Amino acid sequence: MSQSNLEKQEAKLKQLNQKIKAEKNKIKQDLGKQIIRSAKLDYGTLTTPQIKMIAEKVAVFLNQAQNNR
Repeated sequence: MSQSNLEKQEAKLKQLNQKIKAEKNKIKQDLGKQIIRSAKLDYGTLTTPQIKMIAEKVAVFLNQAQNNR
């Protein structure tokens, strides 16, 4: 394979990785928004410790649900 082909493939791979990263970020944001909306939480009053606590509780719930299958 020539250097040019490798460079083209590397560029495509880099672009694909950027798309994957953007999609992951979109999913994270959408999930967070939906949790906040469903729990009727106020964005303005959420602190970092509260966000961490909510995330831990959601993780525990999801892990328990998965183990009960």
